[in-house]
Amino acid sequence: MEVFKFGGASVKDPDGIKNLRAIVEMHRHKPLLLVISAMGKTTNALEKLTRSYLNQNPDTRQLFNNIKAYHFSILESLFEDKNSTAFDDVENAFVEIDWILEEDPPENHDFVYDQLVSIGELVSTKIASAYLSYTGIEAKWLDARSYIHTDNSYGEGQVDWEKTETAIKNLLSGLTGTIGVTQGFIGGTSENYTTTLGREGSDYSAAIFASCLKADSVTIWKDVPGVLNADPKLFPGTVKYEELSYAEALEMTYFGATVIHPKTIRPLKINNIPLYVKPFMSPNETGTVIKADINPATLAPAIIVKSNQVLISLSTKDFSFITENHLSDIFGAFATTHTKVNMIQNSAISFSGCLDYNEERFEKLKQALQNEYNIRFNTGLQLITIRHFKKRVIDDLTQGKTILMEQFSRNTAQLVLKQQM
Repeated sequence: MEVFKFGGASVKDPDGIKNLRAIVEMHRHKPLLLVISAMGKTTNALEKLTRSYLNQNPDTRQLFNNIKAYHFSILESLFEDKNSTAFDDVENAFVEIDWILEEDPPENHDFVYDQLVSIGELVSTKIASAYLSYTGIEAKWLDARSYIHTDNSYGEGQVDWEKTETAIKNLLSGLTGTIGVTQGFIGGTSENYTTTLGREGSDYSAAIFASCLKADSVTIWKDVPGVLNADPKLFPGTVKYEELSYAEALEMTYFGATVIHPKTIRPLKINNIPLYVKPFMSPNETGTVIKADINPATLAPAIIVKSNQVLISLSTKDFSFITENHLSDIFGAFATTHTKVNMIQNSAISFSGCLDYNEERFEKLKQALQNEYNIRFNTGLQLITIRHFKKRVIDDLTQGKTILMEQFSRNTAQLVLKQQM
């Protein structure tokens, strides 16, 4: 059994779906499970729709109609038979959004987000599965919500591994002679509501299925030649890693490398399942393989840039030391507001942290801390993490910028930067 994950860029248009079919055709000699993301920028569009609905904006219906039109244009390009059941299947999936939009928004915004945004994955897999069958490759559409079981943490569902393993193991017998097609990013609760696994969580979904199925490998098909040492849009002359260890890949994803979701590595490492990152437009290229330990001395420095960061500094109002009790309060606030902390430092009377900036969550964080602490913060910052750093690389990256906070360990340098005016 092999698990293939196709991201949104790889299925963004009719040519992408046809290319997916060509890749599947090349690998039909083994049982396959496909985990597919929403098409193109659909998740962004559905997030915009969700915000509009929650704010009761007048453009909500138009946003929804645009999303539907995009998907039906792809259907019309793929299927000469306009009476194909694929059209009805997609229409029925969108009906779920119709039902939600007819009601007043509930107070739980994360719940609404999950019910609306998850439709992107449901629709993309219905289209891909139907097209495979339409072109002679027997495919079976599978609802990931029946297999990946989570708690009720909407927006960041926590996997119930015992229930999930039982459900997925039972899936294997039903895939004899057919290609399984399921969704990334989503799971289901015991009350049959949809949860999402965190933004860009389709990689994690693929790892969950692979781990429970004891798959031979996972392949993530991307619009890049493999795992690069930096973002080619930001840095010229990037280098592709031929191979990485599980530990190195985990470190890079933790610090913000977006080529793989951070939670992907652990389920694969436990079962020693190799992960391949390969270019979907050049499927015969080797890409990058992530596997058991390799020699890190051979690795080029990895440069990971995170924008839209906020640096928050807290000090006690009574000028007392920052103690373990204070740290417990602070990290408790991070946890309850689902705030991602990328870097921390503390001194005798202050605590500083570099965080992903989400306006709504940051406001909740400040409210949770403002009674006990003085709060200062800077927004619009950049966090640069360099694995296997060299001084020359740091000097180049910090030129013309103000360093607000920095931290060094044996292998990693982190710098919070503000552009000089």
